[in-house]
Amino acid sequence: MNGQHHYEALIKWTGNKGTGTDNYRNYDRSHQIVIRGKTDILGSSDPAFRGDKTKHNPEDLLVSSLSACHMLWYLHLCSEAGVIVTDYIDYATGIMIETSNGGGQFTEVTLNPIVTVTEQDMLEKANELHKKANELCFIANSVNFPVKHNPTAKI
Repeated sequence: MNGQHHYEALIKWTGNKGTGTDNYRNYDRSHQIVIRGKTDILGSSDPAFRGDKTKHNPEDLLVSSLSACHMLWYLHLCSEAGVIVTDYIDYATGIMIETSNGGGQFTEVTLNPIVTVTEQDMLEKANELHKKANELCFIANSVNFPVKHNPTAKI
C-alpha cells in the first residue's frame, strides 16, 4: 500500500448577489464542494463570520474529517484484533482561536468515541486500539495541533 494517492475537489463560490465582493456585507459565503461521482456538499462560513448556519463550514468539516478518519482506522484495527464492534459514535469537538491579524488556528480537537463491543473481555483491547488508530490516521498526521481522545467502550 505504499504509494501516492491523489484527490481532487472543485470548490465553487455561489454567493454572488449581483455586485460581487464590492462590500464585505454584500456577498454570501455560500459555496459548493464538488467531487466527481459524489453528492455535492453545500458549504458556507461559520455563522460567526457571516455564514449560513444551515450549511457545513470548513471548521466543521475539519473536525468531522479527523473523527471519520480515526473511526475508519479504529474499525480496521478492531477487525484485525478480533474485537467485534457493533456500534460507534463520536461526539468530536474542536477549539479554534482567532489571531490578532484576523486569521485563526485550531489549538486542539478532542474525539469522544463511544464504542459498543460484544463481550466483556474485549473492552480493554477496544480502548487500547484508539492509540494505534490515532498513530495511523492520515488526517491526524497532517495537522499541527493535538488530537486528543476520550474513548468509552461498553458492551
